[in-house]
Amino acid sequence: MTTTSGLQGFPRRHPVWMVTVLALLALAVLFVLFDWNWLRAPLERYISARTERVFRISDLDVSPGLTPTIRMRDVFFGNPGWSDEEAMARIEKLEFSVSLRDLPDKILVPRVALTRPDLVFERLKDDRKNWKLGDPTDTSPSKLRISTLSVDRGRLRYIDHGEPFQIEIQGSTFDPASQPKVKDADAPPSNSRYSTEYAFKGNYHGAAFSGTALTGEVLSFQESGVPFPVKGTLVAGTTRLEVEGTVADAADISAIDTRLRIEGQTLANLYPFLLLPLPASPPYQLQGHLILKGNRYTMDDLRGKIGSTDVTGEGAYVEKEPRPLLTARLHSKLLNMADLGPLIGIQTQASGGKPRLSQSETSSRPAAAAKDRAVDPNHILPAGSFDGSRLQKIDAEVTLDATKLIVPEALPLESLRASLRLYDAILELKPVEFGFAGGAIVSQVRLDAREPTIRSDVHVNLQRVRLDELMPKQKRIAQAAGFLGGTLQLKGTGNSIADAAAKADGRIVFTIANGRVSNLIDAASSLQGGKVLRLLVGGDREIDVNCGGVVFDVKQGRGASSLLVVDTEQTQILGGGGFDLARETFDITVAPKPKQPGILSLRTPVRVFGTFKQPDFALEKGPLVARAGGAIALAAAAPLAALVPLLETGPGLQTNCASVQRQVAPAARQAKTPRKRR
Repeated sequence: MTTTSGLQGFPRRHPVWMVTVLALLALAVLFVLFDWNWLRAPLERYISARTERVFRISDLDVSPGLTPTIRMRDVFFGNPGWSDEEAMARIEKLEFSVSLRDLPDKILVPRVALTRPDLVFERLKDDRKNWKLGDPTDTSPSKLRISTLSVDRGRLRYIDHGEPFQIEIQGSTFDPASQPKVKDADAPPSNSRYSTEYAFKGNYHGAAFSGTALTGEVLSFQESGVPFPVKGTLVAGTTRLEVEGTVADAADISAIDTRLRIEGQTLANLYPFLLLPLPASPPYQLQGHLILKGNRYTMDDLRGKIGSTDVTGEGAYVEKEPRPLLTARLHSKLLNMADLGPLIGIQTQASGGKPRLSQSETSSRPAAAAKDRAVDPNHILPAGSFDGSRLQKIDAEVTLDATKLIVPEALPLESLRASLRLYDAILELKPVEFGFAGGAIVSQVRLDAREPTIRSDVHVNLQRVRLDELMPKQKRIAQAAGFLGGTLQLKGTGNSIADAAAKADGRIVFTIANGRVSNLIDAASSLQGGKVLRLLVGGDREIDVNCGGVVFDVKQGRGASSLLVVDTEQTQILGGGGFDLARETFDITVAPKPKQPGILSLRTPVRVFGTFKQPDFALEKGPLVARAGGAIALAAAAPLAALVPLLETGPGLQTNCASVQRQVAPAARQAKTPRKRR
């Protein structure tokens, strides 16, 4: 019974097991025989409806899993209605995976492989993007994230109407083993690191560029942090950039570790690409190690040349709000001062000489005149215009040390130390220190570029400059001694040094401390011929300078002397006059007054005048003609009597040096200030 009962129970349970087994078999057969193309038409209709764009494919296949892989052929995906381009994507073969674990927070695509793609990415000024998979008017951040990308024989175009920026890239993979072992300039190098070549061209802020790049077969694309190798060249006008190293995430770069080399005609041409207000410069060549971590770019092992000046150092660029920050510490063993000319608006032969006038620069008569003035060889004050708006886009802290200087016309400049600080469109050069004639020229410059017209405030101190370094060194002339001090304080408005000087207000003061000068030079300055002859025969010697001072008060670019005196043991020199910074002219008269009697004296005021570029001098004709006429008249009667008008009775008085020192007190302090040694 038990056996029979058991046998009888089997048939009652058998149908359930049979149905289950049959269902599993049916599912297995369905899975094996299922054609994913059955879902192709519904998928096309669904995506087209959700995106309001045309979507078509000719074949569909899926490998299931928590990260399924989808394969499509002959993909066509249309653009939104606001675009002039018909299709956003045309792809012969598309393969990608999707992480189901990250849905619905974001659409994470770990891998995308494209064969013969033709892609167009476009962004409008109002931040609408054609790659957003949803409402085309939605400007919220996209949820799509692509980690890695590989391309075979593809083309990509990116158009940013707001930046403005556009680029076209054509890329294709190649077999590194098939490349020639001998280097060929037109062929990718034989290197297992690189298996994809990209050629690109575009335009950024009106500046055209082009280049090539080699990478690995797969690029990290977005939010992966995975580095891929890259070696490339970019050319933009006269600027050439070469990089080799690794980059992470091509679409939104998250890390960089590359060697970089850049060269060009002027650093100012980098502004459209970096949006850094770099100064004009002579041709340059720089290289270094570029690293990006987080929002900080660093340039280590920076070295190269700007013009004939060598440069080494390091720098950093930090992306932050409200403005990025640039920091740099630069050093030069031998700095050519001519290379700094373009920085302050001087056109030099190294920077291309007289530039052509572009249409934008000569679109009006004042603009053309200003540009012509900037390259006028008859002017000394630099008239090259600064663009103050560039100083509003970045903050900066930069230092420069130069051990030795090459200077024009044998000026006694010895070294340079400068510190630049730019914050909130206010640029401070504090200090700019030149080693000069055994002393120093120490300047502080403040430029306020918060308004269209730059406001400038300049303080210059002449500290303990040695007179013997300024005087000619000849055996027959005794060497001068003592120290020269001075202060210059000027405030002005203008977008060039020349414009600011033409509107400047302030004061200029010079003085001498503990001074001694050549007796021969003192005699010559007094036009005492007899004394000059005696000194040439018997030898020169030093004489004391009791005091000396020069004060000019400046108003709207015009300086008028309120003090001009040099008092030595034997001569009192008084003078007066002024200058015009707008016209770059001056007119000063000095009157030497010997304190002792002498012979063969032609004592008469001397007028020094002309332009800063071409100074001239002349003797006052009235006193000179009177003395010469008297000498000629007396010579007719008695030859020895002709010497009477040339006798010097010595009317020069002792100068009130205490009064002079009070007027030149700031400059006197600078004359006694020892230079700080570094």
